[in-house]
Amino acid sequence: MQEDFIHYIWQHQYFDKTSLQTEAGEPVTVLRPGNRNADAGPDFLGARLQIGEVEWNGAVEIHLSASDWPRHQHQTDPKYDQVVLHVVHTADHAVRRTNGTLVPTLALASRIAPELLQRYQALLTVTPATLPCASFLPQVPTITRTMMVERALLERVEQKAASIEALHQQLGGDWEATTYHALMVAFGFQKNSEPLARLAKALPLSIVRRHRHDARQLEAVVFGQAGFLSETIETENDHYLAGLRNEYAFLAHKYNLAATALPTHAWNFLRLRPANFPTVRLAQLTALLHARPALFDALLTAADVLTLEQFFAAPLPEYWREHYRPGRAGKVAMLGRSSAQLLIINVVVPLRVAYARYVGQPELTESAVALLNQLPAERNHLTEPYEALRFSHRSAADSQGLLALGRNYCEPRQCLRCAIGSHVLRQNKVVQ
Repeated sequence: MQEDFIHYIWQHQYFDKTSLQTEAGEPVTVLRPGNRNADAGPDFLGARLQIGEVEWNGAVEIHLSASDWPRHQHQTDPKYDQVVLHVVHTADHAVRRTNGTLVPTLALASRIAPELLQRYQALLTVTPATLPCASFLPQVPTITRTMMVERALLERVEQKAASIEALHQQLGGDWEATTYHALMVAFGFQKNSEPLARLAKALPLSIVRRHRHDARQLEAVVFGQAGFLSETIETENDHYLAGLRNEYAFLAHKYNLAATALPTHAWNFLRLRPANFPTVRLAQLTALLHARPALFDALLTAADVLTLEQFFAAPLPEYWREHYRPGRAGKVAMLGRSSAQLLIINVVVPLRVAYARYVGQPELTESAVALLNQLPAERNHLTEPYEALRFSHRSAADSQGLLALGRNYCEPRQCLRCAIGSHVLRQNKVVQ
């Protein structure tokens, strides 16, 4: 058993309250269990309880065993002096505040329905590769599943939006620069997100803006700063790259860029198909920066997914249509539709939500999330278990919700925070 189970039992009052009393024999009436405290200090604040003849307003602390109180040094911490009731599974120790007064203790071990505990343990003891609630799902209404997936989706979008907001603040409130940085990272498609984040810092938008209308200069400064213009055996006779190298040398000197240029070894090529090589992604990114001068405004105002897909479909520089790596010939296509859809999911939607929160217009959040319903569902090994259990999986809104459900609830076994897990446990709750 974990302590969060006792938190759950107390929060929802899923225990037998018949003749409820403290270990000292004082009758207890719960008038308000309090609110979960996410910060330091007692677990529940604002509780209202009647203990004996006295009505108390204060905090409730939760432990598996009462002896956890001194183990956690609460008897020396003034924050815990506000505790009016210590709720535990097992009362094995008398506990005191900093002034030596006893804290009333309520033990729940004999008041929790065995069926409730069995279901909780069943959720936690399934094999890691199995969804905890898989065997219980036939008992869970479809509406409960749907609402939980929607909740997980919104949490995922809000989390991504919070990262955009932090980036926006770091960049001095410049939404265009925020969009530039977010797109650079996203163009790494996980494998090369970290070096692209470094490149965004090493090549500020202010420099890109000055040269974005000159395709050759833009190409030179992007590939040069990324570390791909150094002469090698493969490129020593490549006159086009030699020209870019000269152009970059001039720009690097002008803007003092050489010290922050990335080394070639910073990039990941291993186990990537040529279409996903970082050089290909840089070519596609360069094409976008050259063809689309107002990134933020375009991504914010695009009416639908089709418009956004067309926005990302910028024609490649001529050299990179025929080379997937410097000096290595091979046909290269424009950014594919599936890649554009990933950029909509990972950049456009959270960017719009972050801006909606910034300007205080929640309707913009709704329209941003609605874009996910226009996109096809992602299908991979992470969503397959949910499809097998007949979760709705018709759009990217569904798949993003399922990914969040798996990562934030199922994998870490956070069943007590999940509406599905809560429904499973409620089948045998005891409330009197």
